[in-house]
Amino acid sequence: MTGPGQSLPGLAPPAPIPLKDRASLVFVEHARLDVQDGACVAVNADGTRTQIPLGGIACIMLEPGARISHAAVALAARVGTLITWVGEGGVRLYSAGQPGGARSDKLLWQARIALDDAARLRVVRRMYAMRFGEEAPSRRSIDQLRGIEGVRVRETYALLADRHGVDWKRRSYDVADWEAGDIPNRCLSAATACLHGLSEAAVLAAGYAPAIGFLHSGKPLSFVYDIADLFKLETVVPEAFRIAGLAAKGRLDMHADRAVRLACRDAFRKTGLLSRIIPAIEEVLSAGDLPRPDPPPEAMPVAFEEGTSGDEGHRG
Repeated sequence: MTGPGQSLPGLAPPAPIPLKDRASLVFVEHARLDVQDGACVAVNADGTRTQIPLGGIACIMLEPGARISHAAVALAARVGTLITWVGEGGVRLYSAGQPGGARSDKLLWQARIALDDAARLRVVRRMYAMRFGEEAPSRRSIDQLRGIEGVRVRETYALLADRHGVDWKRRSYDVADWEAGDIPNRCLSAATACLHGLSEAAVLAAGYAPAIGFLHSGKPLSFVYDIADLFKLETVVPEAFRIAGLAAKGRLDMHADRAVRLACRDAFRKTGLLSRIIPAIEEVLSAGDLPRPDPPPEAMPVAFEEGTSGDEGHRG
């Protein structure tokens, strides 16, 4: 038997499972993540242990009360699993560990598109078409398209609230006071946090920068928001309002936040979301119609040998 933080001698380095084949998210609170006998385990306060198949998960979200060992972080990095440190309900992101490392050629391509006004507009128009299933109105600026999208999203919120019998006023929450928000807003915040975590894992695994966005800008996760919005209205938003409706009718047998997370997990699996995000990222950026730069000869080699890397990421 090996102790905490150790792995079995002679074990082959773990090979990454493709992101599309992984489970989506695991939330951990009031437990300690460590490595025992070569596997990641969550150790609870009473000493009980739950094994976590780290390499088969896209993102681990650590909430208040969770701790993680150096060995567990190192194992997550080796298998390409994103670790994020979040606030209650996942609303506030404090830090994130990058799975596998980003490639400079992809970062340069992304930045080149973002700095070219015409290319950036082409990307935003492609995102609009992917999100709503129709071409964006012609001769509109990015700010104008942002406003049009905002109106359509608010209309969708109102329709879903009416369908599920939810008393909906407007999108409003305080990241510093989670409990101050009403149930519908808390459900929506918890749902979007799940989607943002999964989208960030995909953006990083594919080798791009979360901060370099196109419709969104100026935020640490601008590109994550761009990509998450492509799937938001078809996956997590309906589930958030459905759970809020059940809560309003007193039909939930668990906390609304937990019910939302479970519903989002099932929605991700049902829609095959993990198999769609990275191809969507490539489609969005290709709409910029700018050539990809070749990697420099002194570029860092791949983290995993050819044939074992399952995705575009992992420095592959």
